[in-house]
Amino acid sequence: MSRLASVVAGAPVPGTAVYRSTSSADTADLVAEVELGDAGTFVKAAEAAKAAQREWARVPAPVRGQVIANIGRLVSANADALARLVTREIGKPLAEARGEVQEIVDTCDFFLGEGRRLYGQTVPSEMPDKQLFTFRAPVGVAAVITAGNFPVAVPSWYLVPALLCGNAVVWKPAEYASASAKAVFDLFTRGGLPEGVLNLVFAEGSETFSGLERSLEHGLVQKVGFTGSTEVGSRVGELCGRHLQTPCLELGGKNPMVVTEDANLELAVEGALFSGFGTAGQRCTSLGTAIVHESVHAEFLDRLVAATEAARVGDPAQEVLFGPLLDARFAENHERHLGWIGEHHRVLGSTGTGRITSANPRKDFVGDPEAGLFYHPVIVDGVRSDDRIFLEETFGPLIGVTTYRELDEAVELGNLPGYGLSCSIYTTDPAKAFRFRDGIGAGMVSVNNSTSGAEAHLPFGGNGRSGNGSRQSGVWVLDQFTRWQSMNWDYSGKLQKAQMDVLEVSADLDFRLS
Repeated sequence: MSRLASVVAGAPVPGTAVYRSTSSADTADLVAEVELGDAGTFVKAAEAAKAAQREWARVPAPVRGQVIANIGRLVSANADALARLVTREIGKPLAEARGEVQEIVDTCDFFLGEGRRLYGQTVPSEMPDKQLFTFRAPVGVAAVITAGNFPVAVPSWYLVPALLCGNAVVWKPAEYASASAKAVFDLFTRGGLPEGVLNLVFAEGSETFSGLERSLEHGLVQKVGFTGSTEVGSRVGELCGRHLQTPCLELGGKNPMVVTEDANLELAVEGALFSGFGTAGQRCTSLGTAIVHESVHAEFLDRLVAATEAARVGDPAQEVLFGPLLDARFAENHERHLGWIGEHHRVLGSTGTGRITSANPRKDFVGDPEAGLFYHPVIVDGVRSDDRIFLEETFGPLIGVTTYRELDEAVELGNLPGYGLSCSIYTTDPAKAFRFRDGIGAGMVSVNNSTSGAEAHLPFGGNGRSGNGSRQSGVWVLDQFTRWQSMNWDYSGKLQKAQMDVLEVSADLDFRLS
């Protein structure tokens, strides 16, 4: 067990309260005691970032890219230890935790070269002896607030491009993933970042919001990145709007998976199992509702139920489909969502529902069910389009199943909840795949693949209740952490007025072929 505190300008900052980060797989395992800061801690971090940012921006971009390369090498060298810490703290299965750590490395590998490719353009002028240029300039200070379901990968989506582009950062991770966050912070700062360029703040939600509000009012923060719930994201967006800022919002999802009459059902079930129950359904890209053609509904459901019943659940250090829920608050929310199951539903997939205990056992459970926050996987068949279980994000090991007749109906059902993050379609007909893509409102579409899974060089993000259209990853995220600046240079020795002093070209526009 360790004692953690916020770090501002390279120095620890004592907290005003203590949070106990325990393992969700073994609630008796105290991973870290965390000194929580307050709104003032956040403001101090923003002040430190502002003081350090200008000198960091003066470091040539290729050199900043070398720092990113150093970070990637450090993460790679410490990959196993970091993955095991993630598994211990939040209960993510070790195989998934290793994949998450690899995603940091992939992100660094991609962006280390962008330090040599922060391209602007040289643009021809409409007047002689004049040249036009465009440049990418860093925004300044970025405040990054992240969730704990992906405690190391998702922060890297913000931190790596923000730092590469010459910004300084204030990072506020989720309290229940504090130890994982501190480990990432240590790896990043050992990569060559000057003090104050990256600052770590541990704080609970209301103090964070108050500190962000004060920092925006004082002009200390020029960009906000937030990953979390739609409810909180809308509040962050409203706050930023009052200061004429556009945040990068990555919010919740109710991600549909359409299974057509010509789908490979074995593959579709494999995708549903991973995207619905991987990370115990606690991904923003987790499968929400399987929308299955009525002609294959029965067979698909039978296969999915059989696969779910056979899946190993439990101790995340072993080979399991999923481990515990992330934290007690998520367990409470999941139990509330289970209350949305109605009499018209069929509940399938396990030997019980709710929390797995010796009195409510799961067949072939791996480990000690009493130790952690373990829950039965739940498949709810017969979901209707007006059910809360269909319309709202459930964020737990729960998959809804409904049917459709025509593809247009499936697309309409997929769009109905108003989220727009991820979706998938299983089909062997290319025409169906493209019709689905054309009609669905999600920012990410998979064909014959799960709703979960992102690569470091593709744009990641959603629309509607899933976000404000901002994108992370790949070259697209550069627009979040840079601002375009134009420059015109007139070396003619006289004032040339655009649109007024432009050479006119004579033409005979009345000419016609005889």
